[in-house]
Amino acid sequence: MDIETLHHISLRVGDLARSMRFYAEVIGLEQIERPPFSFPGAWFRLGNRELHLIGDAQANPGRPRTVDAGDTHFAIRVTSFTAAIERLRRLGYRDDVARDDPHCMLLRPNSIVGYPQAYILDPDGHLIEINAARVDG
Repeated sequence: MDIETLHHISLRVGDLARSMRFYAEVIGLEQIERPPFSFPGAWFRLGNRELHLIGDAQANPGRPRTVDAGDTHFAIRVTSFTAAIERLRRLGYRDDVARDDPHCMLLRPNSIVGYPQAYILDPDGHLIEINAARVDG
């Protein structure tokens, strides 16, 4: 296989409208056109890739909802780590709450990987890593 690139990430979500609000308002993604499939969903632009949400009321019922950097996740790279963290803080995310708090933000500005990282959960418990090339500001 001669792989060109990753095209999209697809996530099953229990409440499509709630997840659409989260990815638009918290993460700041732009919704894009989606073909008229026979099942509910929404597509978003994720940099030069896509995020596909699949609406399923039975999705993720027993999924643990704790911020754990070692859990399955996808990562997004931002141009300004400081601006991203400030945005999340304005929206109520905090790094001084329990890891099962829906607004928990795990910060690793001096991560062993060599670039700053932050982790949050979406409303269905999918873990999202937010990183940047460096800490700015």
